[in-house]
Amino acid sequence: MRSFFAYLGRNRELAMGLVLLGGMLLLWLIGYFTVDLSKANPLSAMPDLAPSTEYPLGTDTAGRQLLAVLIAGIPKTLEIGLIAGTVGLLIGTILGFLAGYFGGAVDAIIRGIADVGLTVPALAVLVVVASVITTLLNPETMALIIASLAWMYPTRTIRSQVLTLRERAFVEVARLSGFNHFEIIFKELLPNLLPYLAASFVGAVSAAVLAAIGLEALGLGPQTEPTLGMTIFWSIYYGALLRGMWWWWAPPVAIIILLFIGLFLVSAGLDEIANPRLRRA
Repeated sequence: MRSFFAYLGRNRELAMGLVLLGGMLLLWLIGYFTVDLSKANPLSAMPDLAPSTEYPLGTDTAGRQLLAVLIAGIPKTLEIGLIAGTVGLLIGTILGFLAGYFGGAVDAIIRGIADVGLTVPALAVLVVVASVITTLLNPETMALIIASLAWMYPTRTIRSQVLTLRERAFVEVARLSGFNHFEIIFKELLPNLLPYLAASFVGAVSAAVLAAIGLEALGLGPQTEPTLGMTIFWSIYYGALLRGMWWWWAPPVAIIILLFIGLFLVSAGLDEIANPRLRRA
């Protein structure tokens, strides 16, 4: 622990990101155990009330108390990001290792599919898919929709990392020692890529959260779930900005900004661990 905190003292981006995300987690835990989440349902209070001591973040046009909406919506938004980021990175890792290590026809097929997929505007495809199955949308379904297009970029980047590692001397020594292909991948290549995969995971979660909020702000998210993106959509739908109801749209926007700053700082800090050039600097 002492060496860990000493490293955080040198890696300020990682330290600031962890402090920011940890502070947000602490505030959410306090709210989770002190706020009645049933007040996130419609008509739990009078509509269009400004913030007060009774309603710290006011209420929306449906009568929902916005503090309860945010407390209930933060984990649902993160759930979408974590599921989509995990699934997308897992698929990208498997395909990237297969393409980078085995090469040949396997590499040509996987690289070709990924290259073609990267030229397709992902947001446009997500909008079409989400609009078709809008009645079946829930956080899990939405996460899988986002994950279906989140594997292509990790596939390209991980493939390039594997291409460089497979030519290293320790991999050749493993071959001469009688290791088979999968032993080399799991015992030699994968451990060396864990810091890079950790940084990639944080980036994948950030991208998934951004995609989910973009779809929800267009009204293509789960209509009955109080996610951050849907809160922004309903504020737009009912003209909260024009009506001066800043307490409806400003808090979720502020939370999203802080969340992305925290994730960006953590990703930058992990990138220093994964990148020897940055680490030496």
